[in-house]
Amino acid sequence: MSRSPITCHVLDTSQGKPAAGIEVILQKHEERPGDASVFRPFAASETDADGRCSTLLPPRGSEDAKAKNKEVTPGIYKIVFRTKSYFDKLNVKCFYPYVEIVFEIANEDEHYHIPLLISPYSYTTYRGS
Repeated sequence: MSRSPITCHVLDTSQGKPAAGIEVILQKHEERPGDASVFRPFAASETDADGRCSTLLPPRGSEDAKAKNKEVTPGIYKIVFRTKSYFDKLNVKCFYPYVEIVFEIANEDEHYHIPLLISPYSYTTYRGS
């Protein structure tokens, strides 16, 4: 595969167009014996002019992924979209300053695409292809 194993696409339904410039942060869940489990930062990027984030991680199995220890393994992940700064640039108040989506990767050989539809007072997501 020559693309990030996890990608996303953000559309602003209130504007009827892609949401460019949204910071995207990927976190990986860690179990901690005798303590609360935590999410640790794993990767970060930003949506492009088309609202897509296809460069979150290096391609699976690439030298870059191995060198940076960014290989996706089965487990629980969280993707965080910083929506407040996006809406602030539009001078629009929003209710959800962040959208956090927790998902599970069962098969590291599959591609995981997470579309997000946002408006100032709502959001919707699903597993894309």
